[in-house]
Amino acid sequence: MKHLHMTLALLSVLLFTLRFAWLLMNSDQLNKKWVKIAPHVIDTFLLAIGIGMAVKLSINPFEQLWLGEKVLAVVAYIFTAFYTLKLAKNNTMRIIGYLGALGWIMLVVRIAISKEGVFF
Repeated sequence: MKHLHMTLALLSVLLFTLRFAWLLMNSDQLNKKWVKIAPHVIDTFLLAIGIGMAVKLSINPFEQLWLGEKVLAVVAYIFTAFYTLKLAKNNTMRIIGYLGALGWIMLVVRIAISKEGVFF
């Protein structure tokens, strides 16, 4: 389960990076149906497996603060990625958003590896 979760997380970030590159290039690839559907499918499975692991291991994000921080960092990543791909009006702001999104991903990875919160 853990390896599938990690693989889906990697796929999610790689697809975000690909979509970001296509956005900077004004590529028609962004309009393909699979590009619009695949991120939602991957992220849904990623979330479901993450919840499944937490339930299986009896980990509560309100008791294990590192998991709560990880969830908050994932939410911040989602909003930052949405800003980058949908709301940013120019390439400078898109690049800043992309780097911010990667920063949240690095925090998620750090918390996942260390099982120690950064803020709490």
